[in-house]
Amino acid sequence: MLGREVWLVSGREISARLRSRAFIFSALVLVLLVVGGIVVSNVVSSTIGMTRVAVTADALQAVTGLPLVQAVETASSEEAISQVRSGTVAAAVVTTGGAVEVVALERAPAALVSALSVSPHMTLLEPSTQDSGLLYLVALVFGIVYLMSAVTFGSMIAQSVVEEKQTRVIEILLSAVSSRTVLAGKVIGNSAMAFAQIALTAVAAIGALVVTGQAELASTLGPSTAWFVLFFIIGFVLLAALFAASASLVSRQEDVSAVTTPVMMLVMVPYFLVLFLNTNAGAMAVMSYVPFSSPLAMPMRLFLGNAQPWELVISLALVLATTVVVVFVGARIYDRAVLRTGGRVRLSEVLKG
Repeated sequence: MLGREVWLVSGREISARLRSRAFIFSALVLVLLVVGGIVVSNVVSSTIGMTRVAVTADALQAVTGLPLVQAVETASSEEAISQVRSGTVAAAVVTTGGAVEVVALERAPAALVSALSVSPHMTLLEPSTQDSGLLYLVALVFGIVYLMSAVTFGSMIAQSVVEEKQTRVIEILLSAVSSRTVLAGKVIGNSAMAFAQIALTAVAAIGALVVTGQAELASTLGPSTAWFVLFFIIGFVLLAALFAASASLVSRQEDVSAVTTPVMMLVMVPYFLVLFLNTNAGAMAVMSYVPFSSPLAMPMRLFLGNAQPWELVISLALVLATTVVVVFVGARIYDRAVLRTGGRVRLSEVLKG
């Protein structure tokens, strides 16, 4: 059971974040980006590529229900052709001798010709359950939320550690509590805020999907989103320990980026891999078992219907086990480096010391 001191330190971290305008701004930007992306994609998908076509009453049945075709009914073939000449519509669909005819100025719209063409019956042995564009969008949204949250809170943790070293606040804190208590409070406080931000973003995204008439997609995304939140919060504890331990090696804000770059890479590389390889089943399967990429890869596989329940359990267990090891090593580094000032402390020194 966590001690009262840990909760005090975590409360201090939470209070500091809530007072930070930069944090409030970044949290709002993240929510607006996700919600805005959903709304814009819905508007664009419902309007882009629509071909306006003038149609006579006797040809209306031929174009009714065709994708990407907006039918404008006219009283006669002459009126339909007149609208083509004036540029009001891209083409006209009329009947000549009982046969459907497409009339256009220079060339008939490909979307219309394709829609009117008779397609052969197709049997797919391994049909894809999701549209490739939708897969990319889901990967992009999960990735942006993961990247922005991890980088934002990770950077705040690192800056906080160095600031406390510079101002000697850490010496006052360590006179009352242990270094492990301070580290635990930082990790718990920032993890709680990260969870709150992720949960808020997830709720806003699901709400935006429902409001824009995509309730079916919202229900499909529900389980994978819940697993994403669970994987992220455990994975963030791992990253938070790494950010804090790395930052404890330096005493100046100017040196923070140098020691935290390797940790940043552990966040950014999985983001780009999932973004570009989300349709590669083999690559996604491997990444779903790597602790630093599984928070993104495993929810994506669940969304695709490629993940079995036992795979989720194993992947989550691997993340938990790795987190325990990293937190233990990170606490060791933080304990031995946080009071050292001056130049950069070598990692080998604190691990051997």
